[in-house]
Amino acid sequence: MYTDELGYLGVADLAAHYRTGTLSPVEVAKAVLARIERVDPAVNAMMRLTPDHALDAARRSEEVFRRGATPRLLEGVPVTIKDLQHTKGVQTDFASAVTQGTIPDVDAPCVTRLLDAGAMMLGKTTSAAEWGWKGVSQAPISGITHNPWAKGMNAGASSCGAGVAAACGYGPLHQGGDGAGSIRMPAHFSGVYGFKPTHGRVPNWPMSNNDLATHIGPLTRTVEDAALMTQAMAGPHVWDYTSLEAPPQDYASRLKADMKGKRIAYTRDLGHARVDPEVAEAVERAVTAFEDMGAIVEAVTPTWGALGPELVRFFWPATFSGRLRHLPEFESRMDPGFVAMIRYASGFTAAQFMQMRERRFAYVQAIHEFMEGFDFLLSPAVSVAAFPADKLQPAHWPQHEWDWLMWAEFSYPFNWSGSPAASIPCGFTPAGLPVGLQIVGRRFDDLGVLQASAAFETARPWAQHRPPLAA
Repeated sequence: MYTDELGYLGVADLAAHYRTGTLSPVEVAKAVLARIERVDPAVNAMMRLTPDHALDAARRSEEVFRRGATPRLLEGVPVTIKDLQHTKGVQTDFASAVTQGTIPDVDAPCVTRLLDAGAMMLGKTTSAAEWGWKGVSQAPISGITHNPWAKGMNAGASSCGAGVAAACGYGPLHQGGDGAGSIRMPAHFSGVYGFKPTHGRVPNWPMSNNDLATHIGPLTRTVEDAALMTQAMAGPHVWDYTSLEAPPQDYASRLKADMKGKRIAYTRDLGHARVDPEVAEAVERAVTAFEDMGAIVEAVTPTWGALGPELVRFFWPATFSGRLRHLPEFESRMDPGFVAMIRYASGFTAAQFMQMRERRFAYVQAIHEFMEGFDFLLSPAVSVAAFPADKLQPAHWPQHEWDWLMWAEFSYPFNWSGSPAASIPCGFTPAGLPVGLQIVGRRFDDLGVLQASAAFETARPWAQHRPPLAA
């Protein structure tokens, strides 16, 4: 096998090769690290590589297969970790000059679980701006992470490096986090699969100061790989008091499910969102795949949709306002949009916050009541295709000093509701840029969203596509 192709092998393929001895974990680790060294100068998806970590783990996994011992779930499988996630002894900058150079003394629970499952960590992927505040793949300390389909274009949100790494064949598994769309947006922009599990399914530590909006999940090229990665990371953990008590299911073995008779809602715009026509058209074509599979699809305009913009434009600045304390020392090295946003929030009072929080709880309740009538909700993952990554908004959209949320109205509702949601590639724009279909499920129905994703993946295969910057 051509060694440059090893980075595109999925988890099951790697396991099969390891069992028969046609490949070894050490061989795969070396090949994928070499691929990253060759490709990454064009995309800037990696904050840093950890070859010693990867090769040490690879040698241990190689010995497992040599002895014929029982392999762990992800034995010898390459993985990358987002640079907002703690990794013991490995520099973690949190995408900010304020925290640049931090060396954590402990792994985050999701990292521990991936390594305990046998994965070999190749390195840390780039994030978008200070503490992941925006949906654009540019940070002062790392520069632009380029969309793999078009250099200089946005690769989307704080898990941007993970999405690009998945698209470019840096191994099958890439850890992401999603506080307002930061798994689903990179998946949409880079043309990969991104899965945001139910809140608490995968423990999140340190817990984000964003009113329990952050979810940890995978970015991969296939649904099966996402299911396996979720299974490895899921389960309760005492460090995250919001983590769910239920143990992880064997998601990957249960992916095949009939969509016939499923009740599916489809919304083009949530009743308020502006959507570029080329994105809307690709998503509408994708929805017909579920009709072809026998699902009952109903076009809807949720009554709660239009209530979101005011709420998010309060909460998103408010949850970052504590960073005001860093301005005297670091303002000149911080993202100007981030500075403008936290200054905007500086006058919010505790009473205002609590009043808006009551409104947000009612908004979330309305989402859950709506979902009781449907198995899934389909929508665009993002309102736009990739645009220049040195801008907060596409040129044809209204301009604002910090409000990038105007083109990301489909994401945050399901962070607040804690619902499982995925972005799966569903087509290209005329300019050759990927578009994602969002699949949302009822809270706790992670398996259902993975099954619906797998059904769509079978109907409209995608993993064969390779972006030009990965060549």
